[in-house]
Amino acid sequence: MNIPIVDASNYFKGLLVLIKQDRKVSDSEVALMKRIGKALGFEQAFCEQAIAGILENQHVRDQPPKFSTRELAAKFVQDGFVLAFSDKEMHPSEVEWLRLTAELNGLDMQWFAKEQQKATAEPASASPLQVEGFVVGELRR
Repeated sequence: MNIPIVDASNYFKGLLVLIKQDRKVSDSEVALMKRIGKALGFEQAFCEQAIAGILENQHVRDQPPKFSTRELAAKFVQDGFVLAFSDKEMHPSEVEWLRLTAELNGLDMQWFAKEQQKATAEPASASPLQVEGFVVGELRR
């Protein structure tokens, strides 16, 4: 899937906001965020710095991201669930933030509930990440 650079930036930033919702960043979340950053084409040092400072960074707002397409938003929510459950615990604040993201992007709440259930049924390490199928760059019109 081709995505614009602005959506790639919102994807990474949005998932950073997600991991700070429970006020702790686990080793599994760090590993997945590095994988996500790499898939989106961000420099490793940038990703490591952003992840390390997310709990203290007051310039990153907690508002859910709005994506250019519903399909991209759905992939974001799917990856968000994998990330949120990577530490074997899906915190209510993480679920609520993902729900707000889904609503903002016009996603169906029944679909959302099924994706949440699916994410808790399999280990994160076995879950493929949607982001790894993206090609980042400006879309031609």
